[in-house]
Amino acid sequence: MAEIKNYTMNFGPQHPAAHGVLRLVLELDGEVVERADPHIGLLHRATEKLAEHKTFLQSVPYMDRLDYVSMMCNEHAYVMAIEKLAGIEVPLRAQYIRVMFDEITRILNHLLWLGASGMDLGAMTMFFYTFREREDLMDVYEAVSGARMHAAYYRPGGVYRDLPDTMPQYQASKIHNASAIKRMNANRQGSLLDFLEDFTNRFPACVDEYETLLTDNRIWKQRTVGIGVVSPERALAMGFTGPMLRGSGVEWDLRKKQPYEVYDRLDFDIPVGVEGDCYDRYLVRIEEMRQANRIIRQCIDWLRKNPGPVITESHKFAPPKREAMKQNMEELIHHFKLFTEGMHVPAGEVYSAVEHPKGEFGIYLVSDGANKPYRLKIRAPGYPHLASLNEMSRGHMLADVVAIIGTQDIVFGEIDR
Repeated sequence: MAEIKNYTMNFGPQHPAAHGVLRLVLELDGEVVERADPHIGLLHRATEKLAEHKTFLQSVPYMDRLDYVSMMCNEHAYVMAIEKLAGIEVPLRAQYIRVMFDEITRILNHLLWLGASGMDLGAMTMFFYTFREREDLMDVYEAVSGARMHAAYYRPGGVYRDLPDTMPQYQASKIHNASAIKRMNANRQGSLLDFLEDFTNRFPACVDEYETLLTDNRIWKQRTVGIGVVSPERALAMGFTGPMLRGSGVEWDLRKKQPYEVYDRLDFDIPVGVEGDCYDRYLVRIEEMRQANRIIRQCIDWLRKNPGPVITESHKFAPPKREAMKQNMEELIHHFKLFTEGMHVPAGEVYSAVEHPKGEFGIYLVSDGANKPYRLKIRAPGYPHLASLNEMSRGHMLADVVAIIGTQDIVFGEIDR
């Protein structure tokens, strides 16, 4: 009788389905996974250590680079931690703008997840479809902050500036003639809110298109139904949050259970799964995009009717207006002190969390009263999800590991923080 021996192989780090620099050491019995051992640390960013050597304001752009698909949600948790410690009042308009951009970010994240995990499982067209809509939302990011990805738009006390009254326009080129440009610029004639409203009108039909391609597709269901099943009890025990937890049937969402900013004023539903498999988590994320679209519409309506300040008036935490700074010595001193020395946050410790597209993203911040954090600890949602990979993939086939990595929606910037 021939002796059958398990063999070990590397999955990644240079693998198109690894979603970042994940090295997975798989112990296989034929094609069945006996053990999966994730090796992390190949993208170490040292964000937590860097924050101890930067002023509070200088660390905001580092947050964007953690989960580089959900940029503004990372910033949100960080600035909220500073605001809690310093007791900063955030103007209501800024809170609505933040919530609106959190939901724009949620759609951006889920679109990339849908395109990438669709392509992992052979649905090539999904990638093209989802990036078509991402492009519009990236333009909104750029219009408001000047950057398409790493926006650094949120500030302790509010947001960097109010929403613009104009959208960038496409220019005529060798590829597009004047009539094509006119058609492409048709929904860019008004303000950013007009452009976003047009997007929210179109988007539900786009989600219907994704569902037409995947929801009843027999290949998609064969690859996801019954794969990576996690019971509600195990999901809670392993520290799951976000769609991973709700896919297992646990109705937990910080926006409802521990509301922050203006979420308690808005009307939306929390989708939950039943089976706790990859297919249910897919359905949860699809419905979350529809609910995010609802929230954005409500924010647009409120923001149209209610102008006002978008950042705190306290010059200990926010710079004075540029015009005042050039005319008034005291304002100039505030400006100079804020951008050279930085803000001083009262001594203490605080934990602040947001319902990030991937789960609970938390910032544990310790201040000793100086102009830099004494200690910053990031609670990244992807980290406990990755830790469950061994349990979720044991007994499945090698090809199912791809589906499980995809359903976890892993981005390595936040895991190797």
